[in-house]
Amino acid sequence: MEEYDANRSKHLYKLWNRMATGSYFPPPVKEVKILKKDGKVRRLGIPTISDRVGQMVIKNMLEPRLEKIFSKNSYGYRPHKNAHQALEEVRKNCWKTDWVIDLDIKGFFDNIDHNKLMLAINKHVSENWISFYIERWLKAPKLTKSGALINNQGKGTLLARICNPRQRGCT
Repeated sequence: MEEYDANRSKHLYKLWNRMATGSYFPPPVKEVKILKKDGKVRRLGIPTISDRVGQMVIKNMLEPRLEKIFSKNSYGYRPHKNAHQALEEVRKNCWKTDWVIDLDIKGFFDNIDHNKLMLAINKHVSENWISFYIERWLKAPKLTKSGALINNQGKGTLLARICNPRQRGCT
């Protein structure tokens, strides 16, 4: 990060130039395995700094638009929403109804179908360049700890959650 920051203007200009001309191809995403409390492993993808900057540009453009169509009852991976707020809402709802709906799709990020995801993106995103780069990031190969380069099979994503680390509830 220090090396990138020392030549930030050069790096940002290069990224902007390549993305603006459509010639930017994301490098492989570094796969990192993190041990969960239950002993299972969570696979995350660590993008390059330039990839992260490009992803944040797109996130900042899309998030306000997409937030308008999400259910107010959805708390996962949402800005200014967290698990504590979700639990508080469940507590309040328990006084109103005798039932709770809890939806958690096991392995969602490992199994999400790229074609279906891109159909959803294209339905809500009019800028072709945004769809173009989201698809490229989805298709970027992963680089394992052993140095193997693995292409995905049209499903799953190792994209790390894109958020402001200072945002409450961001992990």
